[in-house]
Amino acid sequence: MTALVEIGDRAVVDRLNRECFCITLDRKSLHDALRRETNDPEFVATYIASRPHLFSNAPVFLASAEFAAMAEIVGAIEAAARLPGYQVAALAGAPEIARQDFGPAGAFMGYDFHLGADGPKLIEVNTNAGGAFLNAFVGRAQHVCCAQVGVAMGGSLADDFDAAAWRMFETEWTRQGRTGRPRLVAIVDDEPAAQYLFPEFVLAQRFFQRNGVRAVIADPRELRFLDGRLLHQGQAVDLVYNRLVDFAFAAPEHDAVRRAYLADAVVVTPNPRNHALLADKRNLALLSEPGRLEAWGLSPKHQLALSGVPRSTIVTRDNADALWVERKRLFFKPAGGHGGKAVYRGDKLTKGVWADIVEGVYIAQAFAAPSQRMIDHAGEIQPHKLDVRLYTYEGTPLLAAARVYRGQTTNFRTPGGGFAPVFVL
Repeated sequence: MTALVEIGDRAVVDRLNRECFCITLDRKSLHDALRRETNDPEFVATYIASRPHLFSNAPVFLASAEFAAMAEIVGAIEAAARLPGYQVAALAGAPEIARQDFGPAGAFMGYDFHLGADGPKLIEVNTNAGGAFLNAFVGRAQHVCCAQVGVAMGGSLADDFDAAAWRMFETEWTRQGRTGRPRLVAIVDDEPAAQYLFPEFVLAQRFFQRNGVRAVIADPRELRFLDGRLLHQGQAVDLVYNRLVDFAFAAPEHDAVRRAYLADAVVVTPNPRNHALLADKRNLALLSEPGRLEAWGLSPKHQLALSGVPRSTIVTRDNADALWVERKRLFFKPAGGHGGKAVYRGDKLTKGVWADIVEGVYIAQAFAAPSQRMIDHAGEIQPHKLDVRLYTYEGTPLLAAARVYRGQTTNFRTPGGGFAPVFVL
């Protein structure tokens, strides 16, 4: 949840993140609300109890100037992605399917930031960013007990989330030349019931149903492309809310989605082009090269905002020796990675892992340390790392949430950690 208030500065935010140990999440109320929303009395026992670190009890506090700076960085990235020169460079190494442009801008883009003394630093960009429906729901169920915040609590993006999300899907539908509204939406992921964020798929399904659209949660193996239509159990699917991490639909089990997409038989959002232009991590190298951005025609204002993108370089055999020397100041990420998988801090690298990185497709990103949130868990106060994710559509923030964790990368295994609401002061 993002509550916009008019008080506060960085010093206040830092103090609250250090010293506010309020237990703000009323889990009983949240669980009751989830049962009502899903119309399933066993929903919490089945899907939430087995995920004890999905939600943190504690909120994260953010200075309004930091929130504004994040929004400016997002706007600059999306402006760069519209430039012809940038598109040529970004698509040069992309799969052929990404060259097709059917119109959609990509539902639920996710921009992840670390917070530093010199402003927020963009860590990565994600298509089909997970957690939006969950964070909006828990944001509305949140109770604030920090007096400093509660007195000045203002409006919340979470309050307007459903309306904004529906406008987003409507816009995606019309951007691909469709009229009216979709009759059947498929929320698609591999083995969806086995996914950690499956509870979100159920909330998304209910969201579509509230807006008068039938929705199913489907494994791509359940889909067929026949007679020019994408079918689920014999019913034509009009729109796919895509949660697959096979960003080019290259796996054999995704063939029906791929064929229907290429035939313009279904609206898919986010789609391969969205990923190639915005979320392929090789683009971080383009976004952190001021000279190229200027040559492509990016405005000085947007160039300045992109100083919040840490310098990134594609790892090659030619620069491998130099990057190895500098590795302790770098983070290494696979170009098509997701969920923090196969990500390495340079100071933790072994020679064996380094050899795999050089042979793979990786970027080296200047290390930007995460900020901290002190968490009181079971009576023990411990520092936790955090990042902040902006969920956006066409560059406009829909929601903000934090992920609180311990360890090398974000995870949902940390006692006291998980998704946390964000209060902007």
